[in-house]
Amino acid sequence: MANRTFKTGISRDQPSFLPPRVDDYVAIDNPVRAIEAFVAALDLGKLGFSHAGSGGGAGQPPYDPADLLKLYLYGYINRVRSSRSLEREAGRNLELIWLMKRLVPGYRTIAKFRQENWKALKAVHREFVLVLRHLDLVGGEIVAIDGAFFDGNASKASIKTQRKLAKRLAEIEQEIEAYGAALEANDSAEADRPAVGRDGEGDGGGNVAQKMTALMARRASLQADLAQLEESGQTQLSRTDPDARLLSKNGQVVAGYNVQIAVDGKHKLLVEDEVVNDGNDTGQLHNMAKAAKAELGVETLTVLADTGYYNGNALKACEEDGIVAYVPQARRNARLEAEGRISHEAFVYDAEANVYRCPAGKLLTPTDGRKNNGGRIEIRYVSRKADCDACTLRSRCLSAKTPTRTVQRWEHEDVLDRHRARMKGANALMSRRAQLAEHPFGTLKCRAGYRHFLVRGFDKVRGEWSLMALCYNFSRVLSILGFDSFMAYLAKSRPYPALLLLNIASAIIAGLQTLMFRPKAGFCLEFGSPA
Repeated sequence: MANRTFKTGISRDQPSFLPPRVDDYVAIDNPVRAIEAFVAALDLGKLGFSHAGSGGGAGQPPYDPADLLKLYLYGYINRVRSSRSLEREAGRNLELIWLMKRLVPGYRTIAKFRQENWKALKAVHREFVLVLRHLDLVGGEIVAIDGAFFDGNASKASIKTQRKLAKRLAEIEQEIEAYGAALEANDSAEADRPAVGRDGEGDGGGNVAQKMTALMARRASLQADLAQLEESGQTQLSRTDPDARLLSKNGQVVAGYNVQIAVDGKHKLLVEDEVVNDGNDTGQLHNMAKAAKAELGVETLTVLADTGYYNGNALKACEEDGIVAYVPQARRNARLEAEGRISHEAFVYDAEANVYRCPAGKLLTPTDGRKNNGGRIEIRYVSRKADCDACTLRSRCLSAKTPTRTVQRWEHEDVLDRHRARMKGANALMSRRAQLAEHPFGTLKCRAGYRHFLVRGFDKVRGEWSLMALCYNFSRVLSILGFDSFMAYLAKSRPYPALLLLNIASAIIAGLQTLMFRPKAGFCLEFGSPA
């Protein structure tokens, strides 16, 4: 067998008659060309970007927002997010050199663009959802709603809870009392000493006085923080990021935000999202479902969510807005059932007679009064004492000192009854919920490594999340449709035909250069390469 040498590259000193263009290094089906076409199809002025359509201005000309948007889209798709990294890549990455036309903005300019155009970035994300609808990539029938915690640009130690502040204030009060007693003892000792020989006195007392002054200042600061919390109605205070909060779930504590998403059931694409700082998901179901329904432009919508979203008022609001929700209810009676006790779920409601029937067959009738339980108006259904006294199940149903059994029924309990009936055959839908909702978060956190935000404050954080969500959808659309189909759609919707002509001209030039070196080969104009 003949010996084979290693493959060798082209010499860097080799001259060429026609030097290669930057465009030659970017394949005709490179996704970076899809980014270029997508941004070219946007009306940046209408979307609210700064300097869009201004053509520059007096003094140092600004960067075109289209170029900076392309830079960010490329960066977030390729896991490059920081402004310094984007600046570095713009000067050495051939794809970015092509995309940016050799522009290399400074990192401050890059960072400022993301901070100032958060509202426009959200608008671009919503514009792309419209693209998904035009491409028929969203079904608009089923969406899964889920939430996940993302770290903010603040440490856990920088966020103070009301309980921690109150505890620390009590500790400082004790220290102040201790130092006050020390000062009194020091003054008494000074008074008892003879006047002679007091030349180096006061050092100990001076140290105590200094510490006392520092403690008083710290106490005043804590009191001001507590007063601020009381005035705002909040329970946490963050000095670094005013909107970040300590969020806890399953023993995990995160200093950051709770990201809510609605995922369409057809291709697992994001159709709605929001960033909140509430660690509890129970108040998010209706808002997310209603927004997703409006974004999809449908009359009815089926929504799937996990146990954390179960809320009677939210289910009622969803039903009123034409949203069919499937949310499993948490089991809260497992301990009672394990002890052989009878829970309220064993009591069956008879809607026609407006009574409850207990496991022994006796009736619980409604009382005249109503009870306001945290905003829920409830009706009390009470058994007869004679029935309970003679019941063989009394020991499992009541304590020794309780004469009758009471069941509370929400005035809109019929909503929950219909929901419970739906959930009896919803095991397949619940499995599908996990497949839909967990996919985007898994992709963003595990594949892309996006577990934290780089900016601070609700507005900027929501703008950065819009970039993450947009790039997730963008990459997925390229995977679903393929490069050629997506580019064909963008070419039809592009408002600037001159850019399309420019791309065609580039392909023709590339083909002519190829023909000069390979005159016998046919030329395929569509791909800009030999046929």
